[in-house]
Amino acid sequence: MVLQAVRYQPGSLEILNQLKLPHQEEYDAVRSAEDGWHAIKEMRTRGAPAIAIVAALSLAVELQNSTLSDKAEEVAALVVEKLDYLVTSRPTAVNLADAARKLKKIVESAAGAEQSSGDSVAKAYYDAAAQMLISDVSDNEGIGKYGAEWIEKQAGGGKVSVVTHCNTGSLATAGYGTALGVVRSLHSNGSLKQAFCTETRPYNQGSRLTAFELVHDKIPATLITDSMASALLRLKGSAERITAIVVGADRVAANGDTANKIGTYQLAITAKYHGVKFLIAAPRTTIDLETKSGADITIEERAGKEMTMIKGPRFDGVDLDLNQQETVSIAAKGIDVWNPAFDVTPADLIDGIVTEIGVVEKDSNGKFDLTVAMEAHHESVKPNSVGGL
Repeated sequence: MVLQAVRYQPGSLEILNQLKLPHQEEYDAVRSAEDGWHAIKEMRTRGAPAIAIVAALSLAVELQNSTLSDKAEEVAALVVEKLDYLVTSRPTAVNLADAARKLKKIVESAAGAEQSSGDSVAKAYYDAAAQMLISDVSDNEGIGKYGAEWIEKQAGGGKVSVVTHCNTGSLATAGYGTALGVVRSLHSNGSLKQAFCTETRPYNQGSRLTAFELVHDKIPATLITDSMASALLRLKGSAERITAIVVGADRVAANGDTANKIGTYQLAITAKYHGVKFLIAAPRTTIDLETKSGADITIEERAGKEMTMIKGPRFDGVDLDLNQQETVSIAAKGIDVWNPAFDVTPADLIDGIVTEIGVVEKDSNGKFDLTVAMEAHHESVKPNSVGGL
């Protein structure tokens, strides 16, 4: 059974509440842009691609269930206002801003067409939002294919193991996943020996969500804490044939610097030291050529209680009581907390950036040229071109 984090049909949107995973699978109805904003802000839905899709579809559902003005320009103005609001829900991930920018252009074009109406503008918007959902799954499958082939080539044959961080699978996208899509592709190819997923403190997306997906899909996997990664590569790297660390991205700057979940930077450092390839897996919508380097990326900081408190179902020593959710303090009361949600990994530590059309590698000067990926078309990249665009 395919795991779906986003369920959409015209007039209806439901999201899998990821705050209740892995113990409860519960879907929340999203009926408006405001509902979408809160779902994203509260992290009931998360992951850069999924954030963009849920935001876009939340407004689509609101438009489909509302009585709108007959005037095209008034509906277009409403859509632009709502999109600007939705972008404020999480500032670091570029996918949301990119989707909003594209959708604005679509509604402005629709409003300027001859004999346009409020209904025609709204229809142009929600048709485009629905297409984003379809395109994301297709793009993720491409990322999985190219990333898996690249890792297999690096290994030179035989089964490989990989390490991944945070959650980048069906729960973070429209389906299949980016970095976890690479893991899925390796598994479906028969090339995967073992996937190692980090706990991903402080929000535990790895232990709660990635582990949930790996178990769901019956992929051989092992959970480690964030602080075990270096020991894993040193003590088990050769025996397990750990070939790569593959992670997602919330924003890739023009020079290849990459913002991703906190803890990614230290994984890149340990990968470099231990001679393990470090691979970013992200759709081209995550590449932001307007952001020149990681120094220009705004890093979201979150509430300290995410570090000092932990929530889960009550354990009585034998079973979990899913009806009893408890919040437990795990830190000294009064301690100051610094809780950045992301960090930036310098391009120097990254070996490849896999997109839906292939893997971008560094040129002879050791630099990424991401304009090549942004200007290319799907049909211009042949299946055997993996290893560089």
